[in-house]
Amino acid sequence: MDATDDSYLCFPNLNSSCRRLLRPQSETTLLYTLLFSVSLLTVMLNSLVVFSISHFRQLQTPTNTLLQSLAVSDLLLGLLVMPVEGLRYIETCWLLGRLMCALSPYLFYCLISTSLGHMVLISIVRYLTICDPLVHSSKITLTNVKICIFVCWTSSLLYNGLILMEHMGTPDRFNSCHGECVVVVSYVPGTIDLFVTFVAPCTVMAVLYMRVFLVALSQVRVIQSQTAASSVRAAPTAKRSQRKAARTLGILIVVFLMCYCPYYYPVLAGQNTSTSLSYYSLVTWIMLLNSCLNPLIYALFYPWFRKAIKLIFTLRILHAYSREVMMMQKELNE
Repeated sequence: MDATDDSYLCFPNLNSSCRRLLRPQSETTLLYTLLFSVSLLTVMLNSLVVFSISHFRQLQTPTNTLLQSLAVSDLLLGLLVMPVEGLRYIETCWLLGRLMCALSPYLFYCLISTSLGHMVLISIVRYLTICDPLVHSSKITLTNVKICIFVCWTSSLLYNGLILMEHMGTPDRFNSCHGECVVVVSYVPGTIDLFVTFVAPCTVMAVLYMRVFLVALSQVRVIQSQTAASSVRAAPTAKRSQRKAARTLGILIVVFLMCYCPYYYPVLAGQNTSTSLSYYSLVTWIMLLNSCLNPLIYALFYPWFRKAIKLIFTLRILHAYSREVMMMQKELNE
């Protein structure tokens, strides 16, 4: 085997090495730049959420505690999972060894499941806040939310350990050559996973947010009827509230579906989910981008987050008593 042939191998010193796809240098540079940019943006945006809620006392509410834990999950996805998945795609070889081949899919699945769990918890809290405020005030306490967060993380660790038990025990059982890390989830566990981590969360969020939307519309109609006789300006304001509620609901549901539907296509098509599929990298990255979008969807809609960013970047957080700055005016759970 000559030197030219060696350049096409993942590990030139091994006869059993896989062959690699050689890319032009310009393409490789562009891909690494994109990988670094997306990973850095995901880490920075979620770090801002985590730091803002940790620093400002008024932001340490049950709802924001859920947002903070969600941001931790998405931050870890950007810091630990995105670089590994990017390296796998760009180099077309697995260069991180057998141990990382066993652990990286487990970490990936755990963080994705945890992120989904937090989204469901947030939808439940929002539902109770709008539709049953008496129960919300008595049941949705900081302690109860922290217990739910602990259960969410623990359940994700245990559940994905069961799903990937065979892979973690023998991570190279589907490898055809040295330089691969093939993860295969067979059809039956994949179908169970489809319902547990996609169908069920989708159904819960869609139903709860639809209920919230309908209750919000009914409240707007009541306000319209009460103010119609005294103010002609109420109708435009109510219409704007309706459009805002509909837009927020649409963004939450549509972005989630767009990011996660492609990943579950193999199961829906009756196939095993495998990293060796030709389109696996594409559907994986579409799903990972949700971790970058989450802080925009769940945090940037809140005025307190924009105010926190301003205080952070102007270094006013270094001032004495900056932790006591009033970040929200009236409703602490917005």
